[in-house]
Amino acid sequence: MAAVVAAAGAASRDGNAMKSWTKGDRVVQPTYGPGTLVEVNEHHTVIDFDEHGRRVFATRLVVLQATNEPAPARAARKRAAKAKPKDKDAKEAKEKEAKA
Repeated sequence: MAAVVAAAGAASRDGNAMKSWTKGDRVVQPTYGPGTLVEVNEHHTVIDFDEHGRRVFATRLVVLQATNEPAPARAARKRAAKAKPKDKDAKEAKEKEAKA
């Protein structure tokens, strides 16, 4: 991976034309390693890194290298369980006590 990162830095320093990145591309960034592009526009590049979460970079300054390394499998996000309804009989008993 270090060789890929070094090549990425050298390519951008040499003035080679920047690749046109699109959402979903897999890239390597020298500091954070491999990640997936979430958003790219003329001002900002947002990358969801495999081990460092989501980061925002200035598009003009970010150094990226394409990679064929697949994204790691992530556990499915669990939804919050719905609150269980209170016991109907207990609710009716409380209402009767309140009326009495």
